[in-house]
Amino acid sequence: MAGGGNGEAGDGHGRGGNGALAIVFRGVSELVLDAKGRLAIPARHRDGLAAGGDGRLVITADRGGCLLIYPLDAWEPIQARLMKLSSFDDNIRSLQRLLVGHADDVELDAAGRILVPPALRRYAGLDKRVVLVGQGQKLELWDEAKWQAQIAQTIAFPGALPPGLEGFSL
Repeated sequence: MAGGGNGEAGDGHGRGGNGALAIVFRGVSELVLDAKGRLAIPARHRDGLAAGGDGRLVITADRGGCLLIYPLDAWEPIQARLMKLSSFDDNIRSLQRLLVGHADDVELDAAGRILVPPALRRYAGLDKRVVLVGQGQKLELWDEAKWQAQIAQTIAFPGALPPGLEGFSL
């Protein structure tokens, strides 16, 4: 599963903390949703998504206006942790509504596609041109214009580094 020559990077595999092979999603892929809302997952990500739950995935909303795509086994502990938090706190309850309330189970089909549910497509403003962004244990799915705006904002990074990044270098 090597990355292609279109700006995609990484092979999608790394070693986990126990030495086992861990799936790591990275790189940016510009893609197109078909008329039915199906997304063809790039081949380099299919094995990782299939391995992390037998092709069963969870797509949910993100506060940033994109969608998050998790292999089922990566999503379940996140959901369990979220639901253990007190729903009496309005901020926690809002986050539970967003992440768990919008979570939808989908499956990779034989052609390596997923159907992005209509409600989630509306939430993220997805029409046709989209961007799939590897983020370690998950993928982000962005409307292409929103992604370009996000990148422009990141490049125009104002001033000081956020807390916790002091001394960080590449």
